[in-house]
Amino acid sequence: MRIRTCRRTAALSAATVLAGIVLASGPADASQAGGLHAQVDSVQRTGTVGALAEVAGRNAREQATAGLSDTAAGTPAETGDRFRIGSATKAFTATVLLQLVGEGQLTLDDTVERWLPGVVDGNGNDGSRITVRQLLQHTSGLFNYTSDFPEMDTKENFLAQRYTTWTSGQLVAIAMRHAPDFAPGTRWEYSNTNYILAGMIIERITGRSWQDEVEQRISAPLGLHRTIAPGTSPRIPGPRMHGYTNFGSGEAIDATAFNPTAAGAAGAVVSTTGDLVRFWSALIGGRLLPPDQLAEMQSTVPAPALAEEWPGARYGLGMMWIPLSCGGGYWGHGGDMPGYTTRDGSTPDGHRTAVVAVSGDGTPDGLATDHAMDRLIDHQLCAAGNG
Repeated sequence: MRIRTCRRTAALSAATVLAGIVLASGPADASQAGGLHAQVDSVQRTGTVGALAEVAGRNAREQATAGLSDTAAGTPAETGDRFRIGSATKAFTATVLLQLVGEGQLTLDDTVERWLPGVVDGNGNDGSRITVRQLLQHTSGLFNYTSDFPEMDTKENFLAQRYTTWTSGQLVAIAMRHAPDFAPGTRWEYSNTNYILAGMIIERITGRSWQDEVEQRISAPLGLHRTIAPGTSPRIPGPRMHGYTNFGSGEAIDATAFNPTAAGAAGAVVSTTGDLVRFWSALIGGRLLPPDQLAEMQSTVPAPALAEEWPGARYGLGMMWIPLSCGGGYWGHGGDMPGYTTRDGSTPDGHRTAVVAVSGDGTPDGLATDHAMDRLIDHQLCAAGNG
């Protein structure tokens, strides 16, 4: 099964659960014409359990919440609540690798085989033909392992496997059971396998886990005190927004407890709206990467698989370029995990950044929730006057 371009379907696939990159776009409608609080209320009314948003500009920061963080306790959602950010993790992973490139420890044209000999092999897969750039850009052609990951296809499978620890090698091996989707560099197709391999390359080069590198190179310098690149712990510590999902049918379950090794460097990070605002502002503002590496990160290719939902969307190295309804565009990378959805964006100068996160499934097909979240980002970044 190829990666799906909507957040939820009648049968929520593992590909959708872990990939979570597609945002729907369109001009803000009347329901989103008010301020941030009204817009968050509009998002929450699409059927989510809780909703959090934060917007920051040069001289101001605004936060808003709606709904509950914990239905059992009746706890209202709070601005500092942690949540699983899903594939927004990819921006962190790509940033670390590009920092290593800037330090001369590898090049984007290095092959996967150079750093991970024998890992990408069999069934037509050949790591000597795939570059690091193609991993980060999703042009490698490698099969998306989450498309063959029944452990999270259904509620029953999730409950049975939610505490299982997965190694990166095991996740890549799932992909190696399949032939490539296309020859490297000939097409664009989203694959979480790419970023599992990116995390493995970080570990091979540095001798430390990708989680440690994210902490030392990004979280600590930026003061992202509530951002966690977790290991095997299924818990989200401290104040958190619980994640709820029914995996397409029946009653929703609390999916908060989850061993994040199933997502790894492709989707395991836990954060807050405030920390994500700080991260994106710093990244786009040039405080995490030298100019040459930031330019590489923002060198995009067409992503035609997204065109139906988002005409004009392009993919760089761990970030997307999203058109704005007011003209121009913004940089960001959303993410989905069981029970959670995150959308984010920063203007091209990094001077205005918006983040919105929700828990729960929203509407049955998820599209109304996606559209409301995307309109919030669009409205807030257009309001900056420099989209």
